[in-house]
Amino acid sequence: MTTATTAEAELNVVLEYCNDVRMAPIPDAGSLPEGFAGTLGHFPVYFPEEVAHAAGLLPVAVLGGGNRLELKHADARMGSFVCSICRSTAELGLNGSLQGLSGFITHPICDAAKHLAGIWARNFPEQLSQILYLPQNVNTPGAVRYIAAEFQRLRSELEKKSGRSVDDESLRRSIGIYNDNRRLLREIYALRRDEPWKLSCTESYLLTRARSRMPAEEHNGLLKRALDAARQRNLPAQDKPRVVFVGGFCEQPPIEMLEAIDSNCYVVDDDLLIGLRWLTQDVPEAGDPIWALAESFVERSAASPVQHDERKTKEGYLMEMIRSSKADAAILTAAKFCEPGLDEQIAWAKHLDNTDIQYLVLEFEEKMTSFEQMAMQLETFAESLLFAVAA
Repeated sequence: MTTATTAEAELNVVLEYCNDVRMAPIPDAGSLPEGFAGTLGHFPVYFPEEVAHAAGLLPVAVLGGGNRLELKHADARMGSFVCSICRSTAELGLNGSLQGLSGFITHPICDAAKHLAGIWARNFPEQLSQILYLPQNVNTPGAVRYIAAEFQRLRSELEKKSGRSVDDESLRRSIGIYNDNRRLLREIYALRRDEPWKLSCTESYLLTRARSRMPAEEHNGLLKRALDAARQRNLPAQDKPRVVFVGGFCEQPPIEMLEAIDSNCYVVDDDLLIGLRWLTQDVPEAGDPIWALAESFVERSAASPVQHDERKTKEGYLMEMIRSSKADAAILTAAKFCEPGLDEQIAWAKHLDNTDIQYLVLEFEEKMTSFEQMAMQLETFAESLLFAVAA
């Protein structure tokens, strides 16, 4: 068996495991990884997982119910005009799928997400239910001090819930583990940017999403195996346009949609699961760890439609993604009923109208099950880009 064949088999094993993890229920008390006493659910976009990790609570990113969940209870508590991820998250709680969580943290990124905490507190009083108030505007002198106070409040709440003291040393240890994770995820995205035929957007997505159900140290091992295997892949580059994908910062598009994009384009950068990749550089491992996390949130972070940072304008960060990844075009998506996403999509499209960069606008919903029309749109878009390059 050749090295490339062995690598392909190894990558397939890792990806199948990641997909199984994606479909699996959250770990219950009997299947918790060693060293953890419970699970802490957190809603997109960003959550400082290091604090929960140090408290012995496994961070579990709650990313909705996908397109196989039937809503039976949530519609009685939320309007039908609310986005799918908020409704399916409530459904997962009400149907018992998340009953094993020790707590659930959400954020005021939009009205629907903000009210999830109230729904949770009323229906699941045995779980810790909190809103983590992260500032939408980080360009004020007191932003880091305020965020540090919020992270400290979170630290105290999790200590009470887990019964475990979170000292600075244990928090620094968790930060170090997550720094390794951030470095490996940056390598994943660098590989996709430099040699996109070796790792597709769907594969990268499955690898990243696996962290939502496992300790970061275990995830680090998986990423190392996947990177080693993907780099040895012997796949030829195909004649596909290079695009960036934006709009996946909160509600997640169905896997089938990502596969349809991969069939026609090389996605060389995206904002999928951006909360799990929010901190773009290592967090300092010396000094006050809470302050280091807060400062990193302001100074070493990505961009998303739910944060207003005058250093990262809507148009500016999209253009930087296109420039740094050498993309030919952009796919601008938004989840149905997502106010922040739709607002950003309009701004992006208006800006690109004044450039020579082509783009495709798509709307998605996590519960989508039909993709034929979207696949046809993508095929037409990709062909038009290739003809334009050849002309």
